[in-house]
Amino acid sequence: MSKKKELGKGIRALLSNIDHKAPANQEVVNELNKSTAEIDIDNIEANPWQPRTKFDEQAMFELVESIKVHGIIQPLTVRRLNDETFQLISGERRLKASKLAGLKTIPVFIRLANDQEMLEMALIENIQRQDLNAMEIAISYQRLMDECNLTHDKLSDRVGKNRSTVTNYVRLLKLSPAIQRAIKEKKITMGHARALAGVEDLILQQDVFNEIMDRELSVRATENLIRSAQNPQPKTSKDKKSSALAPEYISIQNDLTSRFGTKVSLKANKKGKGQIVINFSSTKQLNNILEELEED
Repeated sequence: MSKKKELGKGIRALLSNIDHKAPANQEVVNELNKSTAEIDIDNIEANPWQPRTKFDEQAMFELVESIKVHGIIQPLTVRRLNDETFQLISGERRLKASKLAGLKTIPVFIRLANDQEMLEMALIENIQRQDLNAMEIAISYQRLMDECNLTHDKLSDRVGKNRSTVTNYVRLLKLSPAIQRAIKEKKITMGHARALAGVEDLILQQDVFNEIMDRELSVRATENLIRSAQNPQPKTSKDKKSSALAPEYISIQNDLTSRFGTKVSLKANKKGKGQIVINFSSTKQLNNILEELEED
């Protein structure tokens, strides 16, 4: 296939009257935004803001085979860096599959965008079109807010989601690494994750997560368990006195719970003596705890 850019006649006429190094006028922008070009695949640089970090191998294999038979159905979107080089805005999965399929050229939409506009387009396109897991969506939402100065309300408008949906995803970023990993690996559902994200007590949060994994609890059962744990029977004055723990010890207890991904109980008396109890529910979890300790 020829490396000559197959731009439409309308674009050729527009471009013939301007210096290609000068800023393009709106007429050129509009024409480029709705037309495609066939460019050398080696002239496309990766998108440094790509939110997707992992691709399903089987799905990638199927896409590669489809491209070998049918070619690229949906063009990628790029921006021009110079006369020969382009930078990917969206279509990371299609670009990777096209290279694996052995394509030399690829159809693209050429957009004109500054870095912030490019980041926003890339993240929103991926959120809407790709099979991102819940944590990748959460990270993309947070990046849009942080790097594009968007509020929850503005972000919800950009991605076409309710504000509560955006908020629920962003709250996942406050969960422990173990729970986030379970979400990525689809061991727990978004319903489970949303319920866990509403638990501020990290020890209780980890306890509930362990129960979900050990007993394969449904979302409703998880919500009931959390409700029961957060509204226990009133303690006697003696119980309250014996369970009192200084704020600094509570902070240490929460940090250890988050780090080891399991319940950690810390007890200490007024003289500074006490004990730390680390719970584990399986040999695998024990080994993970030991490995974490050995790293120190």
